Amino acid sequence: MSDAKWLTEFPQLDRADLLAIRKFLDGAYKDFSRAYGDIIEAVFDPLLYFLVWFEKLLVNAPWWIILAVIVAIVYAATRSWKLSAGVLVSFLLIGYFGMWEDTMRTLSIIFVCTLLSIVLGIPIGIMMSRSDRVQAIVTPLLDIMQTMPAFVYLIPVVMLLGIGKVPGVIAVVIYAIPPVIRLTNLGIRLVDKEVLEAATAYGANSSQRLFGVQIPLAIPTIMAGINQTIMMSLAMVVIASMIGVKGLGQPVLKSITNQYFTLGLLNGLAIVALAIVFDRVSQAYGKRTQRHLEGSH
Repeated sequence: MSDAKWLTEFPQLDRADLLAIRKFLDGAYKDFSRAYGDIIEAVFDPLLYFLVWFEKLLVNAPWWIILAVIVAIVYAATRSWKLSAGVLVSFLLIGYFGMWEDTMRTLSIIFVCTLLSIVLGIPIGIMMSRSDRVQAIVTPLLDIMQTMPAFVYLIPVVMLLGIGKVPGVIAVVIYAIPPVIRLTNLGIRLVDKEVLEAATAYGANSSQRLFGVQIPLAIPTIMAGINQTIMMSLAMVVIASMIGVKGLGQPVLKSITNQYFTLGLLNGLAIVALAIVFDRVSQAYGKRTQRHLEGSH
């Protein structure tokens, strides 16, 4: 059968019916956004206040204080002078090339998005690990979230909440949260059953086994999920800049529309530097935690 004949014989919804369905769905969503948009915005007001406060703190504080705090956090997490020195040099170069404020704005967005992803994702991953039914329900949703084009997330969020920081954070969290959910579930499920049986034999109940045995042993896997979430959050920086999220993404977007090669290259390299810093620090912290756990056992 030729392609043209197959297409003519394939059962398709009538164009008028399809148009009517689309109009109905678009109208229903518009009515919903008009009716409940203000209420939903009010729910996210605390998040907006925190995000604005944290961004102002990073941008307005003396650069050397922020840099000292970042290097101290890196050293406390990794106990590596080499990595701490690398982070110091990276941020000094970012400041030298005039990208400090945009980097701080991006850092604030990534911090809030990662924090939200952890707070929401780890409990969902725990629920998935404790119930096959929950896993069967959540897994297809995660598949959709990971395969849906990132631009599609922006459409309903912008229609509902407009342009600004909160819609950007929501879009980034939707895009970036699946890895921490999946790997939390996987890490807990991979805990050796013999270890759980030994904990049960010592009289541990379900909650004690979860928080005293399963989660500590799953921390390296959970940290890998957090690492991937951070990387995916950074990948959304440029796309989120399209709906008003300030940071390193906006100069990149500007360089695309105006063909400013150097501007796009420098800000792109700053995003890469942030990604490398986050990746190395989270990996080093995960390995250090794993060695600590292996030493305690």
